[in-house]
Amino acid sequence: MTSTSHLKKALFLTAILYLIIQNKISAQENEEKAFSPHHQIGLSINHVHVFEGIDTDGNREVLSLPAWGLDYTFQFHEKWAIGLHTDFIIEKFKVEKNLESGDEKETVERSYPIAPAVMGIYKPNEHWSVLLGFGGEFAKEENYFLTRAGVEYGYELPSNWELFGTFSYDFKWNAYDSWGIGLGIAKNFGGK
Repeated sequence: MTSTSHLKKALFLTAILYLIIQNKISAQENEEKAFSPHHQIGLSINHVHVFEGIDTDGNREVLSLPAWGLDYTFQFHEKWAIGLHTDFIIEKFKVEKNLESGDEKETVERSYPIAPAVMGIYKPNEHWSVLLGFGGEFAKEENYFLTRAGVEYGYELPSNWELFGTFSYDFKWNAYDSWGIGLGIAKNFGGK
């Protein structure tokens, strides 16, 4: 046999060995990443922005309000989850009800409103989530029904922790709207 023939056989055997090892590694990765339902609790620090805010002199201004987010999520499918996502604005503020019918706009005060929403969540891939849900904003002055839409990006950390960024938009029926942006950390429990 010639050296060229030995080289071809060696390359052929190396290629076969490589494919076998690669196949085993892929099978192990698929076993490790097999989906199982799990729960997640998350805490975020947020800024909620209200375009219809009213300052102390009665002038209209955009408000940037500090808030906390507390989220519970149950992921029951690789692509789908449900959750209860709650925002806590930690300030008093005044806002013009721009979504109310009629020509005259009413100014209302909001005292530390809490806004829970039941969310449906779609995960197109491992990192991104698209959220849509309904809930309410509750304050001592008045309560509003709301629709919330949002997107989140999550980055997995060791020991079932996750760092996430969030953007949401709240449409408060017959009142006003707001949008928020935040950064948080979450812990997965269960079969993840």
